[in-house]
Amino acid sequence: MAWPARKRLTRRFDPWRDVDQATKMCVVIFVGTNGQTYFITASLVTTIQNFPKSRGPTVGILKGFMGLTSAILTQAFAVMHTPDHATLIFMIAVGPSLVAIGLMFVIRPVGGHRQVRPSDKNSFMFIYAVCLLLASYLVGAMLIQDFLEPSYDVVVFLTVILFILLISPIAIPVVLSFTAEKAEHTIEEALLSESLAGEASTSQEKEDEPEVFLSEVEEEKPKDTDTLPPSERRKRIAELQAKLVQAAARGGVRIKRRPHRGDNFTLMQAFLKADFWIIWLSLLLGSGSGLTVIDNLGQMSQASGFKNAHIFVSLMSIWNFLGRVGGGYFSEIIVRERTYPRHIALTFAQIVMAAGHFLFAMAWPGTMYIASLLVGLAYGAHWAIVPAAVSELFGVKHFGAMYNFLILANPTGSFIFSGLIVSNIYDYEAEKQAHQHQMSALLSPQLLRTMSFLADGPLKCEGPSCFFVSSLIMSVFCVIGAGLSLLVVHRTKRVYARLYSSVRT
Repeated sequence: MAWPARKRLTRRFDPWRDVDQATKMCVVIFVGTNGQTYFITASLVTTIQNFPKSRGPTVGILKGFMGLTSAILTQAFAVMHTPDHATLIFMIAVGPSLVAIGLMFVIRPVGGHRQVRPSDKNSFMFIYAVCLLLASYLVGAMLIQDFLEPSYDVVVFLTVILFILLISPIAIPVVLSFTAEKAEHTIEEALLSESLAGEASTSQEKEDEPEVFLSEVEEEKPKDTDTLPPSERRKRIAELQAKLVQAAARGGVRIKRRPHRGDNFTLMQAFLKADFWIIWLSLLLGSGSGLTVIDNLGQMSQASGFKNAHIFVSLMSIWNFLGRVGGGYFSEIIVRERTYPRHIALTFAQIVMAAGHFLFAMAWPGTMYIASLLVGLAYGAHWAIVPAAVSELFGVKHFGAMYNFLILANPTGSFIFSGLIVSNIYDYEAEKQAHQHQMSALLSPQLLRTMSFLADGPLKCEGPSCFFVSSLIMSVFCVIGAGLSLLVVHRTKRVYARLYSSVRT
C-alpha cells in the first residue's frame, strides 16, 4: 500500500502579516498618538481664541478631561461585558472619532468681546463643580468595583450616572440661550460691531501705508539711561525713537521691530527668546520626572510590596485630572487678581512634585498613596499652566506650533529620567539582589530549589532601594525646575503687570 503523496503547502507572501507584532503596535501607537496631538492642538487653539479672558480655566478643563478619558472609557466599556477585544478596540477607534468629526461642524471661533459675559464666572464655577464631582464619583466607582465586585446591574447603574455627569455642562449654553442676557448685550454688540468695523477700515488703511518698524529701544538704549529719573528716561527714549523715524524716512537706515513679550511671535522668533527656553527646560524637568513615575508606577508599587498596582494607576489618572483643573483655576486667580506671573503657580507645583519624589524615595508605610497624590496633582498642573502662560507671553497667532514644540519636553524628559536614570539604577539593584540571592542559595540547597530568581525572565527588584536613588535625583531636578520657574517669574513681572493692569482697574 503506497502512502498518499503529501500535499505541498504554498503560502502567499503577505507583507503586513510578515511584520512582527511589535512593529505593528509601534505603527498603531504612532498613528494614534499623532492623531491625538492634532486634535488636542486644535481644541486648545480654538478655546484660547474664543475665551482669551479665561485661558487658565479653559486649558485646565480641556487638558483635565483628556487625562480622565481613559478612566471614563474603562468604566463605559465595563458594561459591554464582552470578551471580544477587537470590538472594544473598534469602538475606541471609531466612537470618539465620529463625535469629534460631528462637533467640527458646530464649533466656530467667536470674537473674544462677545464671549465676555457677566455669567462667565458662574458658568466656570459650575463646570469646576462638575469636574470635582466627576473625579470623586470615579474614585468611588473604582473602589466599589475593585473591592466589592458588584453585580452587572450595579455596574450599569454606575455607568449611567457617569454619563449624566458628563453631559451636565450642556445645561450652560441651554440656559444662556433662554435668558435675557443676550438681549441686554444687543446694543453693546451693535456698538462694538460698528467700532470694530471702523477699526478694521482704519487698520486696512494703515496696512496700505508703508510701515516704519522700530527696534526694541528698551534693549538697545545706552546703559546710563537706566540711572536717570523716569521722566528723563522716557524723554531720552522718545528722542531716540524720533531720530530713528527720521532716519528711516530719509532712507538712511532700515529698522525692523522685533516683537515684545505679549505680542504674537512666530516659532522661530520665540526660539530667540531666553524665556521660551527657560520655560521649556523647566517643563522638561517637571513633566519628565512626573511622566517617569506614571510609566513606572506598576514596578514602584510592586517594589513597595503592593500586589495590585492597577489601583495606583487609576488613582493617578484622577489626581492628574484634578491637577490640571486646579492648576488652571488657581493660576488664573493669581493672574487676574494679583497681576502676577502665572509661573509662580508652576513653582509651587514643582515643589510639591519634589516632595512627592522624596516620599517615593523614603518608602515609609502609607507614603505610596500620598506620593502618588502629590506627583499626580503637580504633573497635571504643568499642562494647565504652561500652555496658558506661553499663549500670554508669545501670543496666540502661532500658538499651535509653539504648543507642539513644548510637548516635546514630555518625551524628552521621560527618556532622560526613565531611559537613562531610573532603568539603569533599577537594573543595577535587581542584579545586586539576584547576586545576593545566589550567594544565599549556594549555602542552602533547599533555598536553591525554591527560589524563583533562577527562572527565565527579567530580573525583578524588591524593596525601597530599587527607586531610592532615582527618586532623590528626580526630586533634586524638580527643585531646579522650580528655580527656573522663579526665574521666569522675575523676568516677566512687568509683562504681566502691563497685560493685566486694566483688569484690576
